[in-house]
Amino acid sequence: MNRINQKLQEDKKLLSIYFTAGYPSLDDTVGVIQELEKNGVDMIEIGLPFSDPLADGPTIQASSTKALENGMTSEILFTQIENIRETVSIPLIIMGYLNPMMQYGIEAFCAKCKEVGIDGLIIPDMPVDVYHDEYQAIFEKYGLINVFLITPQTSEERIKFIDSISNGFIYMVSSAGTTGAKNSFGNAQADYFDRISTMNLKNPQIVGFGISNRETFNQATDKAKGAIIGSAFIKHLTKNGTKTIADFVSNIR
Repeated sequence: MNRINQKLQEDKKLLSIYFTAGYPSLDDTVGVIQELEKNGVDMIEIGLPFSDPLADGPTIQASSTKALENGMTSEILFTQIENIRETVSIPLIIMGYLNPMMQYGIEAFCAKCKEVGIDGLIIPDMPVDVYHDEYQAIFEKYGLINVFLITPQTSEERIKFIDSISNGFIYMVSSAGTTGAKNSFGNAQADYFDRISTMNLKNPQIVGFGISNRETFNQATDKAKGAIIGSAFIKHLTKNGTKTIADFVSNIR
């Protein structure tokens, strides 16, 4: 069974952390992953930096720019994590954009993910229909879970189609717009969380965008299986470096 599916079966609210590979420094990738697992994080999203990250807010965009300046590429990331499964057992997901993966070759990228122990991919600009028609068989061949995003504006019909072709979890974007930390959620988000929870989807939902502290984590996971923190963690790395990751995680739960 895929590690993501195993983790989703655990009787707990899941904390997933996003960080940008090669940030703050090019060689920080493996150390950040190891520290996050050591401090109780349930899943990790490894951001593959891209020059035009449409879904990302200014904090993650800035970290991507710095990582690219540091020299991060798909090839370097795979080299860095080629032995990651000797020390890390939690699910690892690469979050990136379609262009670098197509340049690498979609099937070659998926094969390399399997080889190094990646469990899934999140590709915000991958059209659902294109995945279903062209790439789903490749993902399944290499045992990879493809995670789709939904937003408050996604139609019920579309959500049900995404649910039907998914086999892990659905990434529930908390609000329209790009990534970024918020201090709390309003009534609109609460209504959205309620609406999705009543749809009886077969795949659990994990909420992302706007999770930054214990309050927003608890709000997001009241109806969902877990929550993803990205921008707030990147800000922490920017300010404090990689030595105080334990402090960040302990302030979430």
